Amino acid sequence: MGSTIDVVVVGAGVAGMVAAVEAARAGARVELISSTELGGGSSERAQGGIAAALDDDDAPELHASDTLRAGRGLCRASAVDVLVREGPAWIEKLAAMGVPFGSEAGLEGGHTRRRIHHVDGTRTGHAVVAALARLIAADPRIDVRTGETVRSLLVADGRCVGALSERRTTVARATILATGGYAALFARTTNPVGSRGDGLMLAHDAGAALADLELVQFHPTVLASGALLLSEALRGEGALLLDAPCGGERFIDELAPRDEVARAIFSRGQAWLDLRPIDRGRFTDLIAALERMGHRPDREPIPVAPAAHYTMGGIVADVWGRTGVAGLFAVGECAATGVHGANRLASNSLLECAVFGGRAARAAVQEPRPKSGARQASSQESVGPTPQLRRALWEDAGVVRDPERLAALERDSSGLARQIATSALARAESRGSHYRRDLPTEDPSLAGHFVFRTNGGPVLEAWA
Repeated sequence: MGSTIDVVVVGAGVAGMVAAVEAARAGARVELISSTELGGGSSERAQGGIAAALDDDDAPELHASDTLRAGRGLCRASAVDVLVREGPAWIEKLAAMGVPFGSEAGLEGGHTRRRIHHVDGTRTGHAVVAALARLIAADPRIDVRTGETVRSLLVADGRCVGALSERRTTVARATILATGGYAALFARTTNPVGSRGDGLMLAHDAGAALADLELVQFHPTVLASGALLLSEALRGEGALLLDAPCGGERFIDELAPRDEVARAIFSRGQAWLDLRPIDRGRFTDLIAALERMGHRPDREPIPVAPAAHYTMGGIVADVWGRTGVAGLFAVGECAATGVHGANRLASNSLLECAVFGGRAARAAVQEPRPKSGARQASSQESVGPTPQLRRALWEDAGVVRDPERLAALERDSSGLARQIATSALARAESRGSHYRRDLPTEDPSLAGHFVFRTNGGPVLEAWA
């Protein structure tokens, strides 16, 4: 069974949902394909909020400065400029869609101003997904196909002209990948099982380049005994990191960049997050979740340790989401625009989804109608990583890396795992989220992006 439409969107997180809504508003017929329900990926779990400079004492230039500082010299300045300048309008736009942001902005690590816009403390992702889902349900131009996995992209004369799932072939003038990242490849992660990089491999098989695969951000404060993320917003409101559960002392600035905090905790094995100094009533869902697990946040600190959280690497894309394959776009966490550099600034991810998802939609509807004669790029089987591979990635390419273990990982059977290891070996320095035990400082000559194109790699490139 097949169909011909204007835009096919693969992935139903915030980036994909925004792209679908904006393309439909531009008059396009849209097919939204997702292996999960709407918002069933990482977006629904996003606690921290959305960063945007709205207050009188703030400005996009200050937001840009904080983003560039966190990115450790690898941010693409043009992408950062787009993000921070279009961000405030998206807060207003999401509010108009029904997202009930609180009246006061919060503070998170790496930000020099209170510019994090939250919903009920830690329910921002859930609220944005819900608002977008209502719009999608009400728009007859959007055909939603959930529980369906894209196996391959369709290519004709070097142009992507649609997608093939296990159920249908969809021919489209533009294909937008919004498939999320690959942090679920790691044994310890905050991500749902589907975040394993399938979209990256689909794009690479179709001829698109991949970049920055070694750059994986490890969230410092995840429940030590599980995957529950304890939002950076908690530390922004005064929660303390202690080196012992009883009589412990602070050992790092709680609002330092995530990579620094994660390594400080990792070096100790774990730490304890003391929530007693904050107004826990602002984080009712998170507090309730901790209590259901047997913790008593009103009486004792909570044991935390780092976990793989967000991947800066992905499909090389420009500020309109265009990849190196005509007709193929990538947005959200699966895209590598350079907007995050070597270390994502807290709460820039949902903003990225909205800003670049909207821009990709506007560009996608301008693509020409496809011609006949498409071929199928090599098919990707939806086979999850083995427990052994996930352990190997966590142990060999985790918070702290060394060349011997990375070299062992290069011999793994998983193509993406090999590419992560190869990129981490090529980046013979420590920068942002990438930390080499043997090379703990930055090398100015490596201030670029390691890129895998179809003819090999990784090749170091400088992006304007």
